[in-house]
Amino acid sequence: MNQRIVVFCLGTSALPLAKKIVAEFGAELHAKADRISNQSPELEVDVLFTDAMKHLEFLFREGAAIVGVCASAVLIRGVAGALVNKLDEPPVIAVAEDGSSVVPLLGGHHGANALARKIGKLIGVTPAVTTAGDLRFGIALDEPPQGFVLTNPEDVKVFTAELLAGAAVSLSPETKSFTPDLVQKEKTSTPDFLPESKTVVADYLPGFYEWMQESRLPFTENAKLRISLSTDPVSGNAEHLIFCPAAELPLKNVVVGVGCERGTEPKELISLVRKTLAENEIAPERVALVVSLDLKSDEHAVHALAAYFTEISGAECPARFFDAATLEAQTPDLQNPSEIVFQEVGCHGVAEGAALAAVAASGSSTANGKLLVAKIKSNRATCAVAEAENLLDPNKIGRAQGTLFIVGTGPGTPEWRLPEAEKMLRKSTDWVGYGLYLDLIADLHNGQKLHYFDLGQEEVRVRHALNLAAEGKTVALISSGDPGIYAMATLVFELLETGRSSTVTMSSSKEDSSLKWQRIKVEVTPGISALQAASARIGAPLGHDFCTISLSDLLTPWETIERRIRAAAEGDFVIAFYNPVSQRRATQLAQAKEILLKHRPAETPVVLARNLGRKEEQLRVVSLEKLDPTQVDMLTVVLVGSSQTRQLQLPNGEVRVYTPRGYADKTKD
Repeated sequence: MNQRIVVFCLGTSALPLAKKIVAEFGAELHAKADRISNQSPELEVDVLFTDAMKHLEFLFREGAAIVGVCASAVLIRGVAGALVNKLDEPPVIAVAEDGSSVVPLLGGHHGANALARKIGKLIGVTPAVTTAGDLRFGIALDEPPQGFVLTNPEDVKVFTAELLAGAAVSLSPETKSFTPDLVQKEKTSTPDFLPESKTVVADYLPGFYEWMQESRLPFTENAKLRISLSTDPVSGNAEHLIFCPAAELPLKNVVVGVGCERGTEPKELISLVRKTLAENEIAPERVALVVSLDLKSDEHAVHALAAYFTEISGAECPARFFDAATLEAQTPDLQNPSEIVFQEVGCHGVAEGAALAAVAASGSSTANGKLLVAKIKSNRATCAVAEAENLLDPNKIGRAQGTLFIVGTGPGTPEWRLPEAEKMLRKSTDWVGYGLYLDLIADLHNGQKLHYFDLGQEEVRVRHALNLAAEGKTVALISSGDPGIYAMATLVFELLETGRSSTVTMSSSKEDSSLKWQRIKVEVTPGISALQAASARIGAPLGHDFCTISLSDLLTPWETIERRIRAAAEGDFVIAFYNPVSQRRATQLAQAKEILLKHRPAETPVVLARNLGRKEEQLRVVSLEKLDPTQVDMLTVVLVGSSQTRQLQLPNGEVRVYTPRGYADKTKD
């Protein structure tokens, strides 16, 4: 089973059995954080989670096979919200803590039944398989043995129903029929339909016939139902299942080292590498990763090449990078060292050096200067190819291009978090943020390292996040609301431009922090801002032109803020005031009120929205004249209506506020 397997447990009593399953299947061990500590080596787990239900749903949506050493009810409740299509559901298996039972709950024909049987064999129990076909015939027809694939799995349901209704089946490679008494013969010979060159597939044939022989399928000649073996693209149907030899997966033990000039077109680098592999008879599916110098970690051509290999092989082929010192250590084994390259980047070879460094990092015993292909050049790019003796693990080689996600989590409630934000948070290795913001997303915590900062340490926390990402980590910088509205996004880009840093570190290439930061991949996801949340809660006060003004004079002089308030008042904008008051600032909102009263009616509706999306949420509507700044704090957003904003009292006593756009006047025309 090539699928990712996660063994899920809730307490220390489940750990012995969980670890036994993990060791047997090379699975990941996930455990509840408040019940299991990683401080003791014997209790070490791969991932600690805080919310069991959220974690199960996440694993299920990600397609992981879940083996829960816990009560089946826990697993059922956890994945229930993610059930959509039984054709796509991954395996979910419940194993009793005492090892007395193994029950495949979901994904029976997507590996659950087969995995349950293997677990049952491991711990000495018979799995409680309930799939009708499996029970009657002893096999799942859409789970063929190694070396074969079923080309028409969509027909299995009807095919199995016919078998259960009493129909017989014949086994036939294309036109030749087989019955059980001929299976033993076929197990020791290569069928006529299979070319002699198919030696690898021929090795798998005994397993296929043994699979058929051990089943309880009702075989007979010339039966209505047929099972066929074929190397040609034959179309099956509900009465004819077609099994074909699976393409042999090549050993992914080749690494491509590349170098290129700044701004090289991706097609040039891809063309160079494709030609190099073809001329040296190296299958592109064998390429496990693309490597280069860290100065090239933001080069589009390098990442496009990695994406190309990912697409053609169907398995991720990442890009990894080394510093100049690591590549320089490979100089004795370079076939084409260059003094010019050394003067420019600090090492005597990029393509060859990176390829050799990757093989060396893999621990391969053939790492002593074994290049399959020495440096090949195009106009603006170079490549070299090296080979390791075993599979390459990209996670242990070099480092990735760092990624910084700037994430807006909304006002506070999980219901107002965008799916993209949650996806970024889950993908991250590190979360950086103000402590309250990190606490508000604790339900998504899944082993990420938390970096807490106090309020007011904005630049310190942004620099910290940038430095983590520059180390090759995937970092989420957390903002409440929308990160682009009085939040972290603008400071990130300011530092990317200016490089302002109190902890500048020098690399072997003598670059400063700003250059390292600028090679980071930065993505911003929006969030629901407080002004949007407040408007939605109370009605539609932002239905016409509006603006936002922060009353904090920590970064903006009060004279500038005051001028903007006057302009907004004269322009008759609805105004959203952020940072309205603080312990140090108690007069600005009062001054803003005085300015606004000169330009709009005293009864203008004002919305005071505090702690939006949280348990302490408060929402009040007052008139501009009765606005009391002492009743407002930093957790409040203040929406002041325009002269056109209306307050609506509903029959049930609820109050709504909206700003008309003029549809009534348009109707009159």
